[in-house]
Amino acid sequence: MQYEFQIEGGNFSGAGESTSVIKKTLKQLGIDSTIIKRVVIALFEAEINVVAHAYNGKMIVEIFEDQIKMIVEDNGPGIENIELAMQEGYSTASEKVREMGFGAGMGLPNIKKNTDVLNIQSTPGVGTKLEMIVYI
Repeated sequence: MQYEFQIEGGNFSGAGESTSVIKKTLKQLGIDSTIIKRVVIALFEAEINVVAHAYNGKMIVEIFEDQIKMIVEDNGPGIENIELAMQEGYSTASEKVREMGFGAGMGLPNIKKNTDVLNIQSTPGVGTKLEMIVYI
C-alpha cells in the first residue's frame, strides 16, 4: 500500500493534513497504537520541516506487513550541517516561524527518537531527503 502527498512550503494551515490521512489509515488497518504514535510524530515533524523551511516537497508512505517506510523530500535550502541539525534545540527557523510556535529545534531529534531507521541526505541550495522506517 503506497500513499503520496504534495507539501506546500509556507502553508501552515495545511500542515499535518497528510499525516492525518496516514494516521486514519493505520488505525483502520489495526496497527498497534504505539507504532501509529511513532509514525505520526516522525511524519508530522518532517512535514512541518518542509512547510517551515522549503519551497515545496512530497511525502511517500509505504505500508508493509513488517514495516512502514516513509520518504519526505523537499526543494529548499538544504541542511548545511546535519550533525548540528540533529542536536536538540538547534534551529534555523525564521522569527516568523518561531512566533507561530514552531522551530524549537526538536524536529530531527524527534524523528530520530521515533523511527527505527533514519537516513538524511541534504544538498545545500537544493533540498533534503529523509528516509525513515518504523518496524511493526
